Amino acid sequence: MKRALWLLNGLVLLYLLAPIIVVIATSFGTTAYPVFPPQGFTLKWFVNFWSTPELRESLRISAAISTTSTTLATVIGTFSALALARTRLRGKTVLSAVLLSPILFPAIVLALALLIAFQRVGLAQTFPGLVLAHVLLTTPFVVRLVMASAAEFDPSLEEAAQNLGAGWWRIFARITLPLILPGILAGAVFAFIMSFDELVVTLLLSGPALQTLPIRIFNYVQYSSDPTISAISTCLIVAWLIVGIPAYARLMSVRHQGGA
Repeated sequence: MKRALWLLNGLVLLYLLAPIIVVIATSFGTTAYPVFPPQGFTLKWFVNFWSTPELRESLRISAAISTTSTTLATVIGTFSALALARTRLRGKTVLSAVLLSPILFPAIVLALALLIAFQRVGLAQTFPGLVLAHVLLTTPFVVRLVMASAAEFDPSLEEAAQNLGAGWWRIFARITLPLILPGILAGAVFAFIMSFDELVVTLLLSGPALQTLPIRIFNYVQYSSDPTISAISTCLIVAWLIVGIPAYARLMSVRHQGGA
């Protein structure tokens, strides 16, 4: 029975990793179009990616938007989650539903709504407009993850610190923040990935000077089929592993220390 479960887990894992394996393999092929298994070995598609100014610029724009929106979403989502989890607010259920509503709406509906609203206030096709749109999309995930951490937090620790004369900022920085840090880290990583990969909303709100990497990839595959896109995907996979694995290890260590 145990061997059958291990075999089943292995097959599921292979099924999940198969697309990633194919993309990575085709990025090193010598043919002018993606072929699996790849024929030959070359790095020219990676060179093509890094030597194309438009692709490099779109990578910079995506990184700037994702970093800014993740920072704002993490701050807003953290304090919103604490307010929902730790205070007795009237209409808290309604407020929670409003904060989480961007997850429920189809992306194209939300994109059209934001486009109409931003055109009225002059934020369409601007960097601040894209950042605000990404904050709207990613904040709900931060809220949910921080709320999960806050639910396991013992309020008596804050009350004890307050009785000892600590101010609210010191209580937050020395007690609350370390204990909810796993949720904040998980929310920030998740928000960054969601923001970096966002296509539908960004496609409607961006302009010619604000072409993010997902938009460049979307446009590129319509007119070309060479493995440059596979090379870009491979670089992103490696980047997510470099960022994700240490973040996950940090998350687990903080959670272990909090449980201890």
